[in-house]
Amino acid sequence: MAKSATAKKHGEPAKVSHIVETKIPDFDRVIHEKTRLAMISALAVNPTLTFNELKGILKTSDGNVSVHARKLEEAGYISCRKSFAGRVPRTEYSLTAAGRRALERYLNHMEALIKAVKQ
Repeated sequence: MAKSATAKKHGEPAKVSHIVETKIPDFDRVIHEKTRLAMISALAVNPTLTFNELKGILKTSDGNVSVHARKLEEAGYISCRKSFAGRVPRTEYSLTAAGRRALERYLNHMEALIKAVKQ
C-alpha cells in the first residue's frame, strides 16, 4: 500500500494543508446524556408515559428511570404526577413546554453539526 504524498517518513501523520474551523454547538448537558435524551424523546411523541412504560421503552432499571426522571424534572423539562389506581401507586410523566423547547434547541444543534460535517 502506497503512503500519501504528504505523509512524513517513519509512519508520521500526514500534514494538514488547511484547517476548517467549525463552531461546535453548546449542547444541553441535561438532555445530551443518552438515557435522558431517550426519555425526553419518548415523551415528545407521547402525551404521558407511566414509570413502567418508560422503564420498558428504555429497557433499564427502576433506579435509572428514577434518577434520570428526577434530573429532567429538576431542569423543568418534564412534570411528574403521582396518583393511585386502587392501592397501587401510579407515576406519570409528561413533557413540559420548557422541555419541548430544550429538545427543539438540541435537535437544531445536532442538525447544524451534521450539516457542517457533511459540507
